[in-house]
Amino acid sequence: MLSTSTRDPQAVKGVTFGLTAYIMWGCFPLFFALFDGIPAFEILIHRILWSCLFLVGLITFLKRWAPVTQALSQPKRLGRVLICALLIAFNWGLYIYAVESKQVLQASLGYFLTPLVNVALGMLVLREVMARLQLVALGLASLAIAIQFAMLGELPWISLMLALSFGSYGLFRKQVPLDGLSGLFVETLLLFPLALIAISWLSWQGDSHFLYDMPMSGLLIISGVLTALPLMAFAGAARRLRLSTLGFLMYINPSIQFLIALTIFGEPLGMIQLATFIMIWLGLALYSWSSWQSRPRQAVVS
Repeated sequence: MLSTSTRDPQAVKGVTFGLTAYIMWGCFPLFFALFDGIPAFEILIHRILWSCLFLVGLITFLKRWAPVTQALSQPKRLGRVLICALLIAFNWGLYIYAVESKQVLQASLGYFLTPLVNVALGMLVLREVMARLQLVALGLASLAIAIQFAMLGELPWISLMLALSFGSYGLFRKQVPLDGLSGLFVETLLLFPLALIAISWLSWQGDSHFLYDMPMSGLLIISGVLTALPLMAFAGAARRLRLSTLGFLMYINPSIQFLIALTIFGEPLGMIQLATFIMIWLGLALYSWSSWQSRPRQAVVS
């Protein structure tokens, strides 16, 4: 007789952390929509500055300086970290622009596309062998983008650039031996001097909004804190959950963004866009099924 396995408390914690991370990321459009009149470039600068300063305090509190100092003591190995930093900064900035320009649907499409972009990068760059269903999923996504281009006369460039930048970030990030928290700190630390120069230039030009509007200044500072919190939750989930489980939770983020774009921001969704979304969702279903089928099987206790 087969005994039922007891619920793993670590897995329950992992799901809780994962839900926290992806729900926070999914609700980011509501937060960045508050920055009315502040350019995406300036918000990005403050996001880098304040997330770096917040992480200094957090890493000190958690006593996690060892991996950071080890990474910084090997400057020749910081090249990939710098590439990661530039890619994630580009991704952050473009995402903020998408929210400010009321193109959250495109942003959600970009994050729906990201797993399929990861498949393509794995095949093209790492020469990984893809399962047949994964190739079919990639083909459906490519066909959906081609239909948008043919029928609407324009590429969903925000979606494509968000997916490509985040997918490429993941590709390089795998080659960096740093945990999520330490890695984010080193990335923002490398960008910190550029952000300081940029904010100094904005202040000198008289274009800085910081300290001129106290509520907005507070939101700019909070943007740095909100950058780190979901990443910490994600790291907690990644340590406790299988990659396939984490992959399923990942769809919560763009799904929330999709609903926010339709119900709160009132963005229009034409029939062609809806059809391409359905094609990509079908591709993701095939991709998820393929990943689930290839997951390591747990031994059954008799």
